[in-house]
Amino acid sequence: MDAKLTKVVLAFDSFKGSASSMEIAEAAKESILRLLPDCRVEIFAIADGGEGTTDAICRQLSATKVECLVHDPLMRPLEVAYRMTADHSMAIMEMAAASGLPLVETSLRNPRQTTTFGTGEMVLDAISLGCRKIVMGIGGSATNDAAVGMLTALGFRFLDASGNETADLQKIYRVDESQVSQAVKETEFTVVCDVQNPFYGKNGAAYVYAPQKGATKEDVEYLDKGLRNFAEVVLQTKGIDFQSVPGSGAAGGMGGGLSAFLNAKLQPGIETILKMANFEEALADASLVITGEGRIDSQTTMGKALSGILTLSQAQNVPVVAIGGSVESYEKVVESGFYAVLSIQNGPVSLEMAMNKELTLENVKQTVVQIVRLIEFTKK
Repeated sequence: MDAKLTKVVLAFDSFKGSASSMEIAEAAKESILRLLPDCRVEIFAIADGGEGTTDAICRQLSATKVECLVHDPLMRPLEVAYRMTADHSMAIMEMAAASGLPLVETSLRNPRQTTTFGTGEMVLDAISLGCRKIVMGIGGSATNDAAVGMLTALGFRFLDASGNETADLQKIYRVDESQVSQAVKETEFTVVCDVQNPFYGKNGAAYVYAPQKGATKEDVEYLDKGLRNFAEVVLQTKGIDFQSVPGSGAAGGMGGGLSAFLNAKLQPGIETILKMANFEEALADASLVITGEGRIDSQTTMGKALSGILTLSQAQNVPVVAIGGSVESYEKVVESGFYAVLSIQNGPVSLEMAMNKELTLENVKQTVVQIVRLIEFTKK
């Protein structure tokens, strides 16, 4: 490592439930500049397809906020917002804004009843304003409808054996695309997600994620049967095998539904965000990258945000230090290539205290001070 820090790149995921990506980065920047006022510090907001994805992408773009009225997962009126580039060519949005789990009260959560219809309405609004490129994060869904609700809003008709429209995946017999507008057909969709689950089965959308959305054991079995039937319909009509599409089970099967009917490209969240933010260009003359997330463990090295940052940084021989609210599997994480991995906690604390924003940000500042001092010490 070059002991002289001339430029530091900060790229943090949020410490969920505690502090946002940008709050952590600003705290780290403050510490660096206090010790090294001449050091250049560049900040990148990070997300993986869920909450914060839109802000992470748009921080590096010239994009304006657009508001529109849609329906929530239970078809109640809801005002949502997304971002659109200045030339109206591209919209960046999160499906969770219209179809996310936090929009449904705990007592009403049931993925047999919720729909992605509102997400489709949000897409239609963007298309009506001229957008022909949609970048959508699909993390945090309240649904398990394989995007049938969204696709219905876009003009697709899902029919049972009697020719009646249905949203029940078990009853879908064929799909009528005759009413889908040319504008929808011309739109390019990029779906941002870090979930690689298959469409159905024990590792599929229903069994793994539906219980978190309010599904009972019986609901899960029913939903999985629906996914299997829908997959068979798609296989017979489009020749697409959902089970062979990595990430088809994301967001209750939304990944699969969008890839089949909208030819959407499913891309890893961190990879997409870093590319759109020109992260590699920032690494060209960087001395150090500091990254982090709330919990660092063995999963950190398996395609998550920090793993993507590490991969790009290693390619340009820029050392990476990771910090986290809690750190497990130190040896495995360090062996993956991090220069160092540090916990921001300086002593035993309760979970409530560990999640406190003010304490978290103060601990981030102190940890970054120690990182800078150690590196600066080596040049003396």
